[in-house]
Amino acid sequence: MWPWRRRRNRATAETEPGFRPARPQAPEWEPETDPWQDRLNRSCEARAVRQWWADAAEQTERLGEDGYGERLGELLSRLSPRDFAALGFGCTRRIDRACREPRTCSQDPAPPPASGDRIRRHGPVAGACSGFWDCYSPFAVRAAFTADDRHLAVTVQGQWSTVMLWVDGIRVEAPNFLDETGYWVDDRFYVTEMAAPDDHPLQGHVGMGAIAVLSLVIHDAATATTHVLDPEPHENWSCPVAALRDGQWRLYPTLEARDADHPDRTLTLP
Repeated sequence: MWPWRRRRNRATAETEPGFRPARPQAPEWEPETDPWQDRLNRSCEARAVRQWWADAAEQTERLGEDGYGERLGELLSRLSPRDFAALGFGCTRRIDRACREPRTCSQDPAPPPASGDRIRRHGPVAGACSGFWDCYSPFAVRAAFTADDRHLAVTVQGQWSTVMLWVDGIRVEAPNFLDETGYWVDDRFYVTEMAAPDDHPLQGHVGMGAIAVLSLVIHDAATATTHVLDPEPHENWSCPVAALRDGQWRLYPTLEARDADHPDRTLTLP
């Protein structure tokens, strides 16, 4: 097994992190001028995360980087979208800076449409965005809410580029290196990529820390179960995509195969 980084693709709306200092830095706050301060005053969960950031040096010394990151992931899993925005995370509008539209984004989200179909929010919008990024700490936090805010996936990067994943506060374990990005399917299933087994006949390095063949991990938030789907020896999953149609999963090896609707496999998960 080896650490790896994926190339950006259209399967997700994620973006690689930018500058990473040696230690996470707590945001600087000016209560008199910060419009998100009222949100922080009312959210004990957000204040707990801010304090954990502030104590990063001390707690990392005590727990180690992975121990600190594990607790960080647990605390982040308790936040709402507006908590992430108030803490200064980047959002789907601008991943590299804090929210600039607090008068709009700090309001309660709009009620669901009559059709019942929600879409993931993209700011500025009441209730804040549905996705958040940390571009400046070594933990490279990612947070992805479902459109109805019922479920939350959080990733935290540990040592050696390993990625820890939580869905609704439950740690998702995987046998190999997870990707730091993913996407929701039907507001229930969180899908991400994982390094395929080393003994896959098509496995290998393709440059810049990337590997040739990937597996899929599908976590069912409704049942808290995780399914790991490895490619068969003849399947070349260089950029796999999972789609759900009429109760059946369609597994595509690439984006092009998805666009042409040529799945390698169709299956029903228990």
